[in-house]
Amino acid sequence: MCSESTKKKKKKSIERQAIMKNFIKSPLNYTGGKYKLLEQIVPHFPTNIGCFVDLFCGGCNVGINVEANKVILNDSCSQLQELYSYWKKNGYSEVKTEIVEKIDKYQLSKTNEDGFKRLRESYNATHSPIELFLLIAYSFNHQIRFNKKDEFNMPFGRNKSEFNPKMDKNLLSFINELISDKFIITNQDFTELKVEKLKENDLVYCDPPYLISTATYNENGGWNEEKEFQLLDLLDRCNSKNIKFALSNVLRHKDKSNDILIDWSEKYNVVHLNKNYSNCNYHILDREKNLTDEVLIVNTFFNKSYKKIQQKLHF
Repeated sequence: MCSESTKKKKKKSIERQAIMKNFIKSPLNYTGGKYKLLEQIVPHFPTNIGCFVDLFCGGCNVGINVEANKVILNDSCSQLQELYSYWKKNGYSEVKTEIVEKIDKYQLSKTNEDGFKRLRESYNATHSPIELFLLIAYSFNHQIRFNKKDEFNMPFGRNKSEFNPKMDKNLLSFINELISDKFIITNQDFTELKVEKLKENDLVYCDPPYLISTATYNENGGWNEEKEFQLLDLLDRCNSKNIKFALSNVLRHKDKSNDILIDWSEKYNVVHLNKNYSNCNYHILDREKNLTDEVLIVNTFFNKSYKKIQQKLHF
């Protein structure tokens, strides 16, 4: 017979699965994507959001799932934003047709590395959005990375990566939501955000590169202490004008701590999230030694029932 503890865990698992079915998953396996944390993050957002600014939208797992009158999906990666714009303009049917044609042209598969390399060479010459998506689909761990010449340089994901039915299903749901008029795609540096143009019912959400962790987007020093201070100053300015914000980040990772963020966060509200990096690309054997303290920092608790929600979904 199942113990009472086992029954409770099963019940929570079923509840979580039911909640997650309501969320759209990005077809991009973007590093640091927040899909698995949505049920812990979204309840902290207020109702009746005027404009939701996803300042570092990445794979758009958060922005695509937010209820708001307007959603700005912004990222400094121009290639990524061009891809989203292409999807929004052309719709799923046309996008899927082009995908099938490209897969056939380059004979893409889990084992055809030559086809992948020909596709990569073509994309770096033409910058076709569809070719970029397929490169991500067939690259190592579905990751996206560009060198200093803006050339896609991720290696082939032999025997693991491909455009599969699950990715296709996610693509369909994602594009069908993205074509809504409420979504606006922008390509700006986060420092260009005009705080003075925001209103009190707007919300700025930030999921920047993490200062103390290494990922494909941050391997070449793309994010540093100067940018960290710039972002925190921007959020302070939002707070001074009564603009709501929410910041995803990590306070500690492995044997490192972000002391800049820890000190700054003391004047706001810190929600510690429960995240098991079981799908991490780097297999960590010593889990206790490498625990990550992932948090959501908000300048006000928007949802008064957040504690009940958090208790219900916490594992």
